[in-house]
Amino acid sequence: MGKNVRDAMTPGVTSANPSQSVADAAQTMKSEHIGSLPVVSDGQLVGMLTDRDIVLRVVAERVDPDSINVGDIVSGDLVTVEPDQDLDEALALMARHQVRRLPVVEGSELVGILAQADVAVEAREKKAGEMLEEVSQPSSTERA
Repeated sequence: MGKNVRDAMTPGVTSANPSQSVADAAQTMKSEHIGSLPVVSDGQLVGMLTDRDIVLRVVAERVDPDSINVGDIVSGDLVTVEPDQDLDEALALMARHQVRRLPVVEGSELVGILAQADVAVEAREKKAGEMLEEVSQPSSTERA
């Protein structure tokens, strides 16, 4: 694609704290219309909380979401990208790990989120730009 992650990522994302209740985190996910939250402690990314984590580790186990903290159920196996990585590399990483969103980090500091939808938008824009460029090329035949 020729673009990097920074070109497509969503900066300044909402995050959760490990000591926050799962109920509060779920409320944030609902109000933000998102299915996952990065979990940050002291400015460092420590995990990702997904709606699936909540269903499997809280709801299915019949645990009170007000009585359990995000840090107790968060997925800690992180797959991340850096802002200057190529979008094609990021998409391959998503496919290999079967994830739809990647936290974007500089060092271990969260700087954004890259979603498959973000990559798709960039790809569409590139195709539209290429088409416009092709249409704008001078014709090899003269016009009368």
